[in-house]
Amino acid sequence: MYLPIWLDKPPVQAIKRMKQFIAFVIKETKHILRDKRTMLILFGMPVVMMLLFGFAITTDVKNVRTVVVTSEMSPRTQQVIERLAQSEYFIITQTVNTPQEAEQLIRSQKADMALVFSQNRGMQMMVDGSDPNMAQQWTTYAQQIIMAPTSHLISADAPTRSLSPLTSHLLYNPQMLSAYNFVPAIMGMLLMLICAMMTSISIVREKEKGTMEVLLVSPVRPLMVIIAKAVPYLVLAFAILITILLMARFVLGVPLAGSLFWILAVSTLYILLALSLGLLISNVAQTQLVALLLSAMVLLMPVVMLSGMLFPVESMPQVLQWLAAVVPPRYYIEAMRKLMIMGVGFGEVAREVAVLAIMTVVLLAIALKKFNVRLE
Repeated sequence: MYLPIWLDKPPVQAIKRMKQFIAFVIKETKHILRDKRTMLILFGMPVVMMLLFGFAITTDVKNVRTVVVTSEMSPRTQQVIERLAQSEYFIITQTVNTPQEAEQLIRSQKADMALVFSQNRGMQMMVDGSDPNMAQQWTTYAQQIIMAPTSHLISADAPTRSLSPLTSHLLYNPQMLSAYNFVPAIMGMLLMLICAMMTSISIVREKEKGTMEVLLVSPVRPLMVIIAKAVPYLVLAFAILITILLMARFVLGVPLAGSLFWILAVSTLYILLALSLGLLISNVAQTQLVALLLSAMVLLMPVVMLSGMLFPVESMPQVLQWLAAVVPPRYYIEAMRKLMIMGVGFGEVAREVAVLAIMTVVLLAIALKKFNVRLE
């Protein structure tokens, strides 16, 4: 029994196109795997950055060199010093008699902070303020260790004598580990750079070699050619994402408090956005060098400076906040911090997901439009 031609032909064409599409995907995958340097960059960079930001480049308070300034060691002074010494954050290096000696030690980089005990003024702190953020953290940690557990050690005539001790409870990150903040940021930066930059360079490389025109005049539709070149990078992005999540959980101890399904779903949307941006860059650039420079200028600097990765967006000037509003990694990083660290549901990240979805549709529409115009 034979089917009519009008029923038989379309499935045959669809199967043929699918085989051609798979052939293009396999060809691009082999090309990527053949380049050992590219593979080293793709999988080496996430591992190195996770280790650097997790262990080396950290804002955690540890081993703060502390000098005690006192002329006599009273029971109150001794208890305060013991409190600091028993914590994992401060190291009592030495005891001096005058504040001038302590200031000289801080000036010569032999100490980071000094505690000054005097009969008239009670207890004071001298902190190296060359790094304001770290100085603020040192002061906060010292106050929490000294004041909360030992509020009765304050002088008897202090105006706060009648008040209850002030205690604080840190939610989601009680140990104040910087890895909790950096891991979502690294995910946003790496996925954007790898997907957008590598995709744009891959397409531009075909244009440079003159093989893109050969691919475009092949029986496969031009759109299918572009999708086939993007699929391997989509798979690589997922592999890198899984690598980062495994390192975050088992190496850095960062919890995955939220739903793994939503973490992967939001990451998929973000990866598609990055691939759309890479396609758009490939339409503008004519050489791999130009594509690399465009990716660095358009992606690297805004991701690092305006996404909230290192600096809070709310603390920036109003003009920079407007610019940060169009930086896609900002919304992905915010969503990942909520899902991974806070363990919230999808409803709390719906705004970020909506913004990412709109950006993906806009970028993809512009990129495909420009691609079709270039073909015509």
